[in-house]
Amino acid sequence: MDAAAAADFAAIAANVAAVRARIVEACERAGRDRSEVTLIAVSKGHPAALVRAAIEAGCVDLGENRAQELLPKAVEAGSAPRVPQHRWHFIGHLQRNKVRDVLPHIDALHSLDSVGLVQEIGRRGKALGAATPLPCYLEVNVAGEAQKQGISPDALPELLRAARACEVIEVRGLMTVAPHLGDPEAVRPVFRALRELAQAHGLAGLSMGMTEDYSVAIEEGATVVRVGRAIFGARPT
Repeated sequence: MDAAAAADFAAIAANVAAVRARIVEACERAGRDRSEVTLIAVSKGHPAALVRAAIEAGCVDLGENRAQELLPKAVEAGSAPRVPQHRWHFIGHLQRNKVRDVLPHIDALHSLDSVGLVQEIGRRGKALGAATPLPCYLEVNVAGEAQKQGISPDALPELLRAARACEVIEVRGLMTVAPHLGDPEAVRPVFRALRELAQAHGLAGLSMGMTEDYSVAIEEGATVVRVGRAIFGARPT
């Protein structure tokens, strides 16, 4: 390993440790056990070498937003020698025509947002002979932002019925992407609303919180946080 790669590995390891420490602090403030929160290291825009660094730093759960990035990274990490065990989560909008490509490489989907996507996952999952159902989070656009993906809270019952009826899907909970408001406290109501919506439908999983606001999300009940920049740094331009 050359000096530049060693520096990258050291920086990633330090970042992962800092994020984990903040997760512990947030759990303590909320009176929660650290084991209740899963950290997903989101490598969007970063090279596979940094993904390997995150895995070496102990990140078991990895996330990608785009199929064209997920596939080569998953293949490279899976084929490299002596890579510790890890899992891939798809957290971005998944087009139906990409389901066939993505499904064999992921351990969870965080952006289930339409009955059509449920049907396509069901069809492709059966064709692939999936041994176990795919854990899925239903994406809800709690804040009602026009530019964001996800269903409205009012549309959740219909999507939930379809997902629960699909034998290759395991409904794990709900997911949301909070608005970027600059102040984490300003988005606390969004996280609280998702938690209350999940509780109303008997769901325990909450995939919410990113670099800017994951501490607040944990305080409001997040079971999964999706952290990119705080681990990998700013995305290359």
